Amino acid sequence: MNFKIRYTNKEITPWSGMILIKRMIDKMGFRDVIKSCPSLPESGSNRGYSSVDILETFFLSIWCGANKFIHTEITRSDLALGKIFDRYRTPGNDAIKRFFRKFDMETNHNVSNHFFSWILGQVNFNYFTLDFDSTILSRSGLQEGAKKGYNPKRKGRPSHHPLMAFVADVNLVANFWLRSGDTSSSNNFKAFSEDTITKIKDKTVGLIRMDSGFFADDILKSIEEKVIDYIVAVKFYRPIQKEISIQQNWITVDKDIEIAETMYQAESWDSPRRIVIVRQKLEDKPTALGKTLSIFEGTELNRRHRYTAYVTNMKLSAVEIWRLYRGRADSENRIKELKADFGMESFNLNNFYPTEAALIMVMIAYNLMAIFRMFILKSEIQHTLSTLRFKTLAIGAYFEKVNNEIHLKIALGKKRRKWFEGLWNNSNDFKTPFVFF
Repeated sequence: MNFKIRYTNKEITPWSGMILIKRMIDKMGFRDVIKSCPSLPESGSNRGYSSVDILETFFLSIWCGANKFIHTEITRSDLALGKIFDRYRTPGNDAIKRFFRKFDMETNHNVSNHFFSWILGQVNFNYFTLDFDSTILSRSGLQEGAKKGYNPKRKGRPSHHPLMAFVADVNLVANFWLRSGDTSSSNNFKAFSEDTITKIKDKTVGLIRMDSGFFADDILKSIEEKVIDYIVAVKFYRPIQKEISIQQNWITVDKDIEIAETMYQAESWDSPRRIVIVRQKLEDKPTALGKTLSIFEGTELNRRHRYTAYVTNMKLSAVEIWRLYRGRADSENRIKELKADFGMESFNLNNFYPTEAALIMVMIAYNLMAIFRMFILKSEIQHTLSTLRFKTLAIGAYFEKVNNEIHLKIALGKKRRKWFEGLWNNSNDFKTPFVFF
């Protein structure tokens, strides 16, 4: 096909689906939430950008695919998208980086409390399940706090090792602390958990779940002092492996899966705690989850099963304890999405607290998108952001003046127009507080 190249002065955007998000955050009064945060740094110049402009641009850039600061230029050149968000001047990546460089430890604490408390305060139900987790953010430069520590995928590479908390019931991030790469998973857990519960305010934490990185007596004691139910994966120290090896009362709960339980007291513990043990036969499922008993390495006993174990203060059946803990795996999926689609591993600056500030805002961008998925899309399948971009957000459009009215002309085939109108109606009907059930 032969064709010629011509140009148009029309302001065209490939992201008209963002109008649904704009409608939602307007209904939430999100600009007022930003303005009401007294700790946010503001520009001293008359030509500077407001914190509202900078944060909205940062969020919008992430939703459009940015996972580095330089990628935020994607929104600066899109004049039609700027109009959708009522903006005629859009900050570039240098302005966004200058903004985050003004943050320090106190600012991060205040800003984090403001935004996380606000979004969790909109949730209209009680008794949260909190999943605590940590992850590794590999670094390639000389960023402050990037140190060599446990890094299974890139051994020897400097990293940061943040702590995170998730509200499992509503797929929201409840808290985020950045830490240096040489810290252990459980380091500063007590202070972090208290900070998280402070952010939740008048809501009640019904259950805490954690992986084996948090299996420590002082952590368990701190939760027991708060009289909160917990399920924590057990770390397979040799005494615990010996305890598992002598178990006889196994109950079959599924094909090749058996459960037992026991009261176990480590030497450093003041009293025994309940341990639920799950084993799975290896002969039928060579990729079964869990660990073999290394104290019997090379023996038939070692080759027969894989084991997982959980310490808990709950009085539910052993099977229910196991099933409840399995729901914690969703936090791993959220961390993967945060890294792959929200730039959690690549939005970083040279200084520690500016990097933490940027990542706190990445968490807020994630939470807003989680609300969009639940209340605007209302899909049974929780699509990742990368999927949503081409299914919902990446729709071409341009503005046109018709009879003194500004129209956004959206390029959709007739079969998809009814679908889009349904989403638009959902955004119009959206209101807070959020009712999840």
